[in-house]
Amino acid sequence: MDIEKTLLRKVGEAIHRFDMIRNGDRIAVAVSGGKDSVTMLQVLLLLQKRAPIDFSVCAFTVEQGKFLAPVAAVGEYIRSLGVEWTYHTDNPSLRLLEEQPDHGCDLCSRFRRRAVYQIARGLGANVIAFGHTADDLCESLFRNILYTGQLGSLPPVTVSRKRDFRLIRPLIYVTEELTRGYVESKGVPVVPCGCSLRTGTVRRGIREAIADWEQEHPHLRENILKAMSNIQPGRLLDTRFYDPDTNPDIETENEKDEVAVPAAELLQIVNA
Repeated sequence: MDIEKTLLRKVGEAIHRFDMIRNGDRIAVAVSGGKDSVTMLQVLLLLQKRAPIDFSVCAFTVEQGKFLAPVAAVGEYIRSLGVEWTYHTDNPSLRLLEEQPDHGCDLCSRFRRRAVYQIARGLGANVIAFGHTADDLCESLFRNILYTGQLGSLPPVTVSRKRDFRLIRPLIYVTEELTRGYVESKGVPVVPCGCSLRTGTVRRGIREAIADWEQEHPHLRENILKAMSNIQPGRLLDTRFYDPDTNPDIETENEKDEVAVPAAELLQIVNA
């Protein structure tokens, strides 16, 4: 498999389908230091040369005190690509780490998002690109179902609260297996965040559960992602989308040969 060609096809499909990038955009790429965001930056640069529209790309990294090694090597690599790279130390996040060392992901994310908007504004960007992958979308779906009682995941495109930035996720059709293979084949330096190694978290539990299920059902992750693009509102319980007069009881192919996702089993696993 040609990894680069596959990445270009999948990212190109996401960008086209959800109108992520438009003529004249200045895109600030959020580079966390890990494999996903670095891959996203490189694919966007490749697409920039081929796209029928003009857009510019810059990159930034937010230091929150959780990198496992200095990120200078990542910055040097980004600059070697001819991309402007901004390294921002977020002091409020460092204070949070000192005052609440056991804080959760949600609080850290809020601090990071505030810093991201500040950086993007300084870079003159109107679009911010995040490196969430298909794996992240699947995990987010189950996390919302099990812990918030909502049927939703990460949106491919949204806007900031003040509507001054468009937030995009070009890797929604890309698995982490692909990004891992890409950085390994290119010898791209990566610096993971310490949070990625934490065990006992809800996110890690869901990820491991999905990986276990895929041992028996190899296309499970692909089907979960496909389900998010194939919603049947009349077969759910939200009365806003339910009309019994136009909702016939039709047996579907899935019901004939159903492989149910064991949500109860997942809840036990992630709470273990």
